[in-house]
Amino acid sequence: METLFDAKGAAKEKTKLEEKTHADGFYDDMESAQGVLKKIKVLSDKIAAFEGLKSAWDDALALCDLAIECADESLLGEVRQNYEDVAARIEQMNLATLLNGEYDANSCIITIHPGAGGTEAQDWAEMLFRMYTRWGERRGYDVKVLDYLAGEEAGIKSVTFEVNGNLAYGYAKAEKGVHRLVRISPFDSSGRRHTSFAAVEVMPVIDEEIEVTIAPEDLRVDTYRASGAGGQHVNKTDSAIRLTHIPTGVVVSCQSERSQMKNRATAMKMLKAKLFEIAEEQHAEKIADIKGVQREIAWGSQIRSYVFHPYNMVKDHRTNYEVGNTNAVMDGDLDGFIDAFLKLKTQ
Repeated sequence: METLFDAKGAAKEKTKLEEKTHADGFYDDMESAQGVLKKIKVLSDKIAAFEGLKSAWDDALALCDLAIECADESLLGEVRQNYEDVAARIEQMNLATLLNGEYDANSCIITIHPGAGGTEAQDWAEMLFRMYTRWGERRGYDVKVLDYLAGEEAGIKSVTFEVNGNLAYGYAKAEKGVHRLVRISPFDSSGRRHTSFAAVEVMPVIDEEIEVTIAPEDLRVDTYRASGAGGQHVNKTDSAIRLTHIPTGVVVSCQSERSQMKNRATAMKMLKAKLFEIAEEQHAEKIADIKGVQREIAWGSQIRSYVFHPYNMVKDHRTNYEVGNTNAVMDGDLDGFIDAFLKLKTQ
């Protein structure tokens, strides 16, 4: 088990990084220092998870030995439960080892756009936003809204939010794609069945040391009055920022802060993450050579379908993993879908 999760390797790497923190001038470059401290935290969490698992396994074995020694069948239920709990934790840690991509350990930025269909699709986009917020809370991640544009009647026209925590991108990247909903529309007085679509984008939060060059002449900056949460003050000033990268057509917005400067800094982080993602996907050497790519948010492009009528089912079309408890899924229970996706990527 120790070899599988490389606990010794993690401990050695942590020691080396901790030695760096004692060097003179370590905190002179705060961005670099924060990157090292973040890596130490990730390794500490990995080591603690392994030690906790090892302790749980030892306890399970001790209880099993006690049951055998005392010939006490009343302990069998507890022994079985302990074994199942440990097996589940091993499975989760084993899946975590699959997240060995260069940016899998990073936090992520998620953007949701409704497809065609007006209020119906906008309501679906808001349902997905709630689902991912609940998923993040389940995992102990910090979720922060960066940009929110409400629909005219209900739902949202778009939302961008940051999910902060270890391996957030590694897990959330499984959700990238078009999501399809089939249900009886609450906005249709005739009670007809409707199909709605929404697109989910997932980008890693890029470390500061990674260079993403954006020429000033390639950037258009627009300011506008924030419309989201933030109180009356945020709505009285043009604090919201919209950045457009002219060569690619990529547009990002941020209105989460009252300060225009803070919103601009966050928007730049979002833009760099998006441009870096495009460059990685296209295997391009220069971002200037990349053209924006838009997929139609409609039939035939969905990665997952959520059916609320005439039956209840959520099915991922990439892995064929499906569940019947739609309420649990919409309440953030996505681990089964994400785990199936990770396993598929290793085959």
